[in-house]
Amino acid sequence: MSSIRNQSVIARLRRSSLRGGTTKQSVLQGKIASADEKSALAMTGGIFRYLVLFVVGTLSITNFLFAQTQNSDHAYKKPLLEVLKDIENRYHVKIKYAEPQVKDKWVNYANWRFRADVDETLSNVLTPLDMKVNKEKAGVYKLKEYEYYRWEVQDGWDYLDSLASKYSDRDSWEKRKALIKPQLFEALQLSPLPAKPNSKPIITAKRIFDGYSVENIALEILPGIWINGSLYKPLNIRGKIPVILSPDGHWEKQRYRPDCQIRCAMLARMGAMAFSYDLFAWGESMLQFKYEDHRKSLSQTVQTLGGIRILDYFTSLKETDTNRVAISGGSGAGSHCILMTAMDNRIKVSAPVVAMSSYFYGGCPCESGMPIHQCGGGTDNVELAAMAAPRPQLLVSDGSDWTAHTPEHDFPYLQKMYGYYGVKDKVENVHLPDEKHDFGPNKRIALYDFLVKHFKLNGNSVKDKAGKYDESKATIEKENAMYVFGDKGEKLPKNAVMGFENLQKLFPKSQN
Repeated sequence: MSSIRNQSVIARLRRSSLRGGTTKQSVLQGKIASADEKSALAMTGGIFRYLVLFVVGTLSITNFLFAQTQNSDHAYKKPLLEVLKDIENRYHVKIKYAEPQVKDKWVNYANWRFRADVDETLSNVLTPLDMKVNKEKAGVYKLKEYEYYRWEVQDGWDYLDSLASKYSDRDSWEKRKALIKPQLFEALQLSPLPAKPNSKPIITAKRIFDGYSVENIALEILPGIWINGSLYKPLNIRGKIPVILSPDGHWEKQRYRPDCQIRCAMLARMGAMAFSYDLFAWGESMLQFKYEDHRKSLSQTVQTLGGIRILDYFTSLKETDTNRVAISGGSGAGSHCILMTAMDNRIKVSAPVVAMSSYFYGGCPCESGMPIHQCGGGTDNVELAAMAAPRPQLLVSDGSDWTAHTPEHDFPYLQKMYGYYGVKDKVENVHLPDEKHDFGPNKRIALYDFLVKHFKLNGNSVKDKAGKYDESKATIEKENAMYVFGDKGEKLPKNAVMGFENLQKLFPKSQN
C-alpha cells in the first residue's frame, strides 16, 4: 500500500511541476522518488532472494527425486551426459561430443558398467545405445554413432563362405548376379531411374599445366541437384582415350587434397581423362546441403545416381573410348567403386583401394545406409565385388584397417569367382602390410601399373631415368581454383535445391 501511495504522490508532484511548480516541490519530489526507489529495490531484492531459494529448493527436490531412481526398480538410470562426465573424471580422459549426440539419452545400470579399464567401460556404456568412440590420441576420445557391419574377422569369413555355398560354377553364379543386381536399384530407390535433366554441363575455364589441363564441371543429376568435379585431360589427344572416374573417400579436403590431384594429373599425363568428383554433402555439394546430410541414408542413393550420370556424360563424349572406362577410389569411395561396378557394366575396370572387406561393409550411411546388403537374401561387399567378374579388378589393402586380412580369405574367394570365367589372373591384390588407411604413393603406384597393363597407358611418359614414377610435375592447385560455383557459391544456379528436406521431396519413399 505504501508503494501505491508513493506512486500517487509522485504523480501529483509531476503534474504540479509541469504546471510550473516551485523548487521546493521539485526537491520534495526527488526525496519521495528516492524513498520509493529504495522501497522498490528492497522489494526486488526480496523477490530475488525468494527466487534463489525457490530454484535451490527445486534443484534439491529434483536431485532428491533423481536419487530415488537409483535403484533396481528404475534400472539405476542416469543421463548419458552425466555418465560421460563421470568417465572423464574417473579415468582422467577427454571425450568430445556434440550436444545433439547426448541429448535425451539415458544409460541403464550406469555405475554397474564401469570397469578398471576405460576402453572397456566406454564400450559397456555406449554399445547398448548404438554408439562408440574413436580414440584420437592417448586420453582423447570422440563420440560417434556405431558403425554397423563391423564383425569379428572369422564371422565375416564364415558368412562369405555361406554365400559362396549358393553357387558352384559360372551358370549358378550368373543366376545369383541376376537376382542381386535389380534388387540393388530397388534398395536404392533408383528403380526406375529418375528422369535425367536436359541441362548442359557447367564447365569452367581450362587451366594448362605440364602435359595436362584441368577444368571444373558440374552435372545436374536431378532438377536443382549437381555433382561437381575436376576433369584432368592430356594436352594432346589422339583418337579415343580412356576415362577414369575418381571419387574420393572421407579424408579431409577430399578431391582438393594433394594426393588426389597428383593421382589424376599423373593419369592425364599418361594419356587418360581422370574425373575427380565430390561425394554427396561434401565439397561443393555443401553449398546446398549440410555435412550432417552426408550421414543420412539417402546420401548413398544420390552418390550412386551421381556416378550413373557421370557415366552417361563421359560415355557420350566423342573422345571417350567406351571400352576403357575405369573407376578407382579409396575408403568410402572404394565402397562406391564396388557398388557402381556391380550395378553398371559400362565400367570395364575397377580398383577399390583400402575398402573391400567381408567383415566391414562401411561405417558411413553413404556406404551402407540403404539396404543394399539385404539384396539376394543377404550379401556383403566381397560378393558385390565379385559381380565385376570377368572385368579386371585391383584390390589394394593395408595392415591397419579392415582390409588387413584381405589376402587370407577375401582375395582367394574372388580368385575362385574369376576362375569361373577362366580369368583368375584378372583380379589382383596389392597388399601393403606396413601401411595405413590412405591413398599414399605405393597405393597410387599399384593403380598406375594396373591401368598401364589393362588400358595401355603410357607409363614411361611419367617415369624418371631410373624407371620410377615421377609425380613431381603434377601441380597442386589451391582449393578455390577447383570450384565450379565461385569462391562463395555466388555462381550457384537459381533453381538449386537447398536443404535436405527439399531433396527428400524428389524421393517420396525416403519420407516414410
